[in-house]
Amino acid sequence: MLGKRCRRSAMANGHGLRLPPGPWQLPIIGSLHHMIGKLPHHAMRDPRAAPWAAHAAPDRRGCPRWWCPPPFARSPTAIGESSWRPTGHTGGSSAGSPPPSSSARAAFSPSAPSARRRPPPCCARAPPLRRGSRAVDMRERLSALITDTTMRAAMGDRFKDREVFLRALDRIIVLAAGFNMADLWPSSRIVSRLSGAVRHCEEIRDTTFRILDGIIEEHLEKMGNRGGGEVEDLLDVLLKVQQDGDLPIPLDMDVIKLAILLDIFGGSETTAPTLEWAMAELVHNPKVMERVTAEVRNAFAAHGSVREDKLAEAGLRYLPLVILETLRLHTPLPFLIPQACQEPCRVLGYDVPQGITVMVNAWALGRDEQYWPGDPDAFRPERFEAGGGSAADFKGADFELLPFGSGRRMCPGMGFALANMELALASLLFHFDWEVPGAAELDMTEAFGLTAHRKSRLLLRPILRVPVPGV
Repeated sequence: MLGKRCRRSAMANGHGLRLPPGPWQLPIIGSLHHMIGKLPHHAMRDPRAAPWAAHAAPDRRGCPRWWCPPPFARSPTAIGESSWRPTGHTGGSSAGSPPPSSSARAAFSPSAPSARRRPPPCCARAPPLRRGSRAVDMRERLSALITDTTMRAAMGDRFKDREVFLRALDRIIVLAAGFNMADLWPSSRIVSRLSGAVRHCEEIRDTTFRILDGIIEEHLEKMGNRGGGEVEDLLDVLLKVQQDGDLPIPLDMDVIKLAILLDIFGGSETTAPTLEWAMAELVHNPKVMERVTAEVRNAFAAHGSVREDKLAEAGLRYLPLVILETLRLHTPLPFLIPQACQEPCRVLGYDVPQGITVMVNAWALGRDEQYWPGDPDAFRPERFEAGGGSAADFKGADFELLPFGSGRRMCPGMGFALANMELALASLLFHFDWEVPGAAELDMTEAFGLTAHRKSRLLLRPILRVPVPGV
């Protein structure tokens, strides 16, 4: 009886609109109970649970959120891009929906414009790996490598409060991904005050902004003393744009600090987990590991190491396919950035009301058997070779593969991320063989979070094959 009453209520609230069908709902929490015991992007892949879209808890304006499974998000021509806007967008005549998380709103206030001009990736060095029988925590090493690379590209050399800064970012990720009552009832001031997550995020924001204030002052002093020809980082570029004053919207210091924070967060919290998944899949598939290792060692045997300036001309063909298959199976952001419908429209015969927040399940798109036949859950880079899925464009043109999103608001750091992953993975395979210590079975389970992390840490034993220069 409760299920029938919820269905009747949903039909009554549709105001005669032909809404996409979804699973039965409960008052207040909507369809969230269907995801108990499951990862959200796994639950929303099941067509029986969500044949088109599932209504979650409404946002603070009372507008429901819709999760888009493959049939809804598959057609790029079904709806014009002008009808959609990322949540939290503050420009234009009509305001967008709020960010999806109260914790995120507290940690990152106004959304910053994406910086499209980025410096080339620089080589950061992770703690050295040495020959021996001790297993290595790949998550720790890869996170250190990618974070250092991203921070150097964004702000230059290391700074004295680096560890405090990184701990603050880690804390933000935990808070934003965790359960927060203010996300279920965002319009309630009482719940927001009782929630400790918002208060903690505000404290973390103040800590990171204080550290960035010191770094910005150092950069401004260097910019005043330098003559020219020095290598610029992202912060230098943003400060120059601010000083030029040519933008129609002023670029203030808070926006610059947010851009740096989001750049470091996006660069480290997506690239490092993808590399960890890639290593796990290679160890789990020995034939793939053997082929890609042979390709890398043959390409750089004459150099003695993987050189960044020789990477483009090395002619690597299979390694990029390994990275592409990893991005397909383990999409860094399972749900793309939420989009708000700015005007009523129809998609494949269904009405999409204004104000609806749509979340595209990119993880499910990459595992849709209609577009990835022959066991879409299997790790097979060969599917992208001639005659397979090579026609799929991962840069947003084909909606069956969207690791970086699509359209004007797709990830601006795509080139930086791909260069980081290719250089790091090639170096690991060139110098070392890798094996699972003992007879341990490799756990390939995902963990709950904003990004697609492994549930258990990846412990591998490196066996040195080619000496590492300088180590």
